Amino acid sequence: MTHDRRHFLKRSLIALSLITAGTMAGFSNSTDAADATPLVVVELFTSQGCSSCPPAEAFLKDLTKRDDVLALEFHVDYWDYIGWKDPFADPAFTARQRHYNTLLGSAYNYTPQMVIDGTAHEVGSRRSAVEARIESAAMKRQMREMGSNPPQMTVTPTTGGGAQITLDGMPQDAESYQVLLIGFDAPHETEVLRGENSGKNLVNARVVRSIETLSSNWQGGPANLTLTPDQMKGTGGCAILVQSAKTGAIAAATTLDY
Repeated sequence: MTHDRRHFLKRSLIALSLITAGTMAGFSNSTDAADATPLVVVELFTSQGCSSCPPAEAFLKDLTKRDDVLALEFHVDYWDYIGWKDPFADPAFTARQRHYNTLLGSAYNYTPQMVIDGTAHEVGSRRSAVEARIESAAMKRQMREMGSNPPQMTVTPTTGGGAQITLDGMPQDAESYQVLLIGFDAPHETEVLRGENSGKNLVNARVVRSIETLSSNWQGGPANLTLTPDQMKGTGGCAILVQSAKTGAIAAATTLDY
């Protein structure tokens, strides 16, 4: 590993309760829970072999600059046969998209597709429609968490480049939740030589390179998970999601930048 894994925690959403900076090593600014901005997770499923995808990838790049959004770019492999093999494509990402579409009632995978907070999807190039979905997702989560004890998560960098994850709270309806570790790269620029995007230089802002299940059956209450430096893959950072195994809804999310 060539990157120092002890960099500070950039953003943290704990459902709608943000743990203040005083409890987290390396957090740069103190933030009260009342002032916290909900962090909505937006996942773009895309391919460098898809001529309709560059506008959605440009939109994803813009979303990475927002404080209320965690934007991730998953490259699927089912367009590789038409002349350009996407260097970032992974069958695991195609499987993740297929699982979402089963939950969301979509009959097929397509690109560019954005999945918002695990509960809704939209064509990724339709900016206004996606932005409306993001706003709706934030409001729905606020209503869902009202009067409950939502999942809480803190992530603390440890000596040697790892991290410690602490979970508490109670998932809604005592559902079983997964804790996922997603590694992503810093921005890439790729010259595409063949296929539908031949001759274009494509910029991909936050390319996912790995996804790992840290816990498959968290049902609330105190829990501690340890990340080693070898688990924290990608050149840009990692995201940690607490996600319902039953519905796909994301209850908490955070990122660590390297």
